[in-house]
Amino acid sequence: MVDHSSGAADAATPVVPRTRVGAVEVMALTETGVCDHVSRAWRQKTGGSIVTANVDIVRAAGRDPALAALVAEAELVVADGMPVVWAARLAGRPVPARVTGASLLFSLSERAAREGRSVFLLGGEPGVPDAAGRVLAERCPGLRVAGAYAPPFGFDTAPGGMREVVEQVAAATPDLVLVGLGFPKQERTIAALRPHLPRAWYVGCGAAIPMAAGRFRRAPEGLQRIGGEWLFRLLLEPRRLARRYLREDAPFALTLLAGALRDRLRAGGR
Repeated sequence: MVDHSSGAADAATPVVPRTRVGAVEVMALTETGVCDHVSRAWRQKTGGSIVTANVDIVRAAGRDPALAALVAEAELVVADGMPVVWAARLAGRPVPARVTGASLLFSLSERAAREGRSVFLLGGEPGVPDAAGRVLAERCPGLRVAGAYAPPFGFDTAPGGMREVVEQVAAATPDLVLVGLGFPKQERTIAALRPHLPRAWYVGCGAAIPMAAGRFRRAPEGLQRIGGEWLFRLLLEPRRLARRYLREDAPFALTLLAGALRDRLRAGGR
């Protein structure tokens, strides 16, 4: 993982502590801290990418070293998921807060608008990224929506499919690219884009684009705070999410928390 925070280009940039949770390292950053980091990088004309690591991403990275390496390539990895936050706290190396892709979509767009920068939305069904772009433009006065594109299903394995996506985004020259394709497709797409737009920042934001477009809403804030957003999503999309949430992620989350507590006890409770 490249850490621009320790570069000599900006001596005032703080070094961000990292905490290992399963097979990934998450950074002790708040949402505002992420936005500040990206702002500094824009001023320095350096790009980067952000992984919003939820339980599903941590689980996948633990099963596949190639996916763990893909996550480690990002400049910033934040805890998107309360079990990830709880695991860090149980291990005695806490992160300050959950930082979700759904929230970063808005906060980074607001920061981009304030600084006169542009955004590109990539992902979702046809029409969805365009609708999300209109919402962002209305909510963030001054934001330049450089483009929006819904890649066809299977584009990443179709001949020329990834090239078409890269050409669409590169031609728009955005400063911020919001990529909602699901892990690991969105991270692989970001890896393909970065050489063509090295000064841009990229966020793998999962379902945040259709959420911003109003296709479905987030859980109530109180449910988010206690780590129950997954249950709200499950009620909205039981067929699509039941297997992943109940048979895969929930048992893994319990194992992750138990392992973090065991490590804390072995370290003498520090």
